[in-house]
Amino acid sequence: MADDWEFKELVQAWYDPLHRFAYSLTGRREDVVDLTQETFLKWARKRGTLRKRSKTKSWLFTVLYRQSLDQARRAIRFPNMEFNEEGVSRGEGSEPRRRLDSESAVQALASLDEPFRGPLALFYFRNHSYREISEILDVPMGTVMSRIRRGKDRLRVKLETSRESGNPVIPFSRKETGS
Repeated sequence: MADDWEFKELVQAWYDPLHRFAYSLTGRREDVVDLTQETFLKWARKRGTLRKRSKTKSWLFTVLYRQSLDQARRAIRFPNMEFNEEGVSRGEGSEPRRRLDSESAVQALASLDEPFRGPLALFYFRNHSYREISEILDVPMGTVMSRIRRGKDRLRVKLETSRESGNPVIPFSRKETGS
């Protein structure tokens, strides 16, 4: 019974952060719930094997990240074609525009190559430190720092190109804040 209570607390504490991280990795709402739930399913099956409870956060994010990689590989091998005959309807006003801007930014992030997408999402959306990202992705900290720097550059180019082509995006300042 205590295990059930502990599991419920874990889900309550980490469902939303994992859900947002999954969305930042995939950019597809359809995949986010599956990735998040699969992460908790793996936790339920393997929670007894984790030696340090303090590593729960990084374990959950690592599992979700690796599942997103597996999902991306499957999508390449078995593409899913979606058609929308009605097109996309977009509302007027500032709130719909803001939503379109954030969706454009997430789509630009999702279009980056995986080595850059994961570190950027973990650093900016999940506020992980370089060290935590290094543990989650199982790469050296210098690699994490390099991928974040190069990923920001690539994301800036995508967002500026999108803005120049008339697509609404969040303005991306060239002024850097110490990261």
